[in-house]
Amino acid sequence: MGRGRVELKRIENKINRQVTFAKRRNGLLKKAYELSVLCDAEVALIIFSNRGKLYEFCSSSSMQKTLERYQRCSYAASESSQPSRENEQNSYQEYLKLKAKVDVLQRTQRNLLGEDLGDLGTKELEQLEHQLDKSLRQLRSTKTQHMLDQLADLQRKVEEQLLESNAALRKKLEESTVFYQQVEDNPCQQSIDPNVREHAHPHLEGFFEPLQGNTSAPLQRELFRYFNRKCG
Repeated sequence: MGRGRVELKRIENKINRQVTFAKRRNGLLKKAYELSVLCDAEVALIIFSNRGKLYEFCSSSSMQKTLERYQRCSYAASESSQPSRENEQNSYQEYLKLKAKVDVLQRTQRNLLGEDLGDLGTKELEQLEHQLDKSLRQLRSTKTQHMLDQLADLQRKVEEQLLESNAALRKKLEESTVFYQQVEDNPCQQSIDPNVREHAHPHLEGFFEPLQGNTSAPLQRELFRYFNRKCG
């Protein structure tokens, strides 16, 4: 049967404690030696008894050199971690600065809305008033420019519509002039272009038929003017 597990706690019996210390100390020194030989490792072991007696083992030629090597490695690790702590400190300082700026902006916003004005002095109130006046002027200027832009756009659209209407009226006027000229040149209305007559006055279609007899041209022109006024 194997040995039972030894409970790890302070041995109360002084003699047993000294015997156990001696056995385990020798075993620990032996293990340190074996580790240095088997693995070609630099091993240093320092043990102090409860009475302050020193026991040590070093695989190298000098314990002092091994301790110096340990200190260099330990300080290098400490120095490498130092920048990270400095970065954390800088980040925290930056956070505090940004937080202060945000607080100032929020307080200024509340003041512009007319809130939290009780703690402001006369000079601060005057500065706030000037800032509001400047903002109001800029707002009015922007609004005026926006209205002018809308008016210019509306004027452009109206001018385009007027140009289109003028072009349509000019076309109708030209067609009417052609129609009137044909009426004067051809009193009997037989040789007038049907398309011209339709575009000029479509509602006059059927009114102008050739007159029978020896009616004169002035009479036909008077009839044309009459029907033109009636149907126009």
